Amino acid sequence: MNSEELKNILTELQRGERQVDEVVEFLDHLPFRDVGIAHLDTHRGLRSIMGEVVFALGKEVKDIEIILEGLLENEKNILVTRLEAHKAEFLQEKFPQFHYHASGQYLVRLNRNDNDKGRGTVLIVTAGTSDLRVAYEAEITLRMMGQKVDMLVDVGVAGIHRLLAYREKMMAAEVLIVVAGMEGALPSVVAGLVERPVIAVPTSVGYGAAFGGVAALLGMLNSCAGGVGVVNIDNGFGAAYLAGLINRK
Repeated sequence: MNSEELKNILTELQRGERQVDEVVEFLDHLPFRDVGIAHLDTHRGLRSIMGEVVFALGKEVKDIEIILEGLLENEKNILVTRLEAHKAEFLQEKFPQFHYHASGQYLVRLNRNDNDKGRGTVLIVTAGTSDLRVAYEAEITLRMMGQKVDMLVDVGVAGIHRLLAYREKMMAAEVLIVVAGMEGALPSVVAGLVERPVIAVPTSVGYGAAFGGVAALLGMLNSCAGGVGVVNIDNGFGAAYLAGLINRK
């Protein structure tokens, strides 16, 4: 859809020749932007709680550059996840308006940072400091969605007293994202303490028998506590998106 077509539709709406719901439904399905190496979903923000997010892992830096150029024509807030530092350095030379978070491995342009789209706070809890990369990915995703977010770091089951000291903080949250590697026990413990939805994120952190996060994933899927939902290994984005949907006004 080009600007003239959009103007025509809006003019027809203004004249009463189209209904509001009809125009919204029409825009929900259009358009996308073909940039050769990708079809950018430029209207995802009309159908979803946030616009398209770029998953950088496996993409050439030149391809990411083309994608960002296309997105910048339509989007004010843009997030690139799983981006290696050497690629980020190149991209920041081209796009100085973006900020790179090295620990979270994401590149972001966030013009709007309101926290007024959620009913309450989403609390991200990590078992260890090694789980922070995934937690940071979840945090920035929630901020892109206009959600209020807080973090509780390094309170795993190896020292359960650390977690218990923050029970009131956990109870005050509307949704909890619990990030853990190794055996993945923390989400079960948290869910047993709170009356809130718990989204469990297994991470690839752990020794050999952790099998790159498979052990934590299976442990979380077999949780005996109620109210636990599980996303894929290292999927901080997916956990945050689900939490934002649950917590939205």
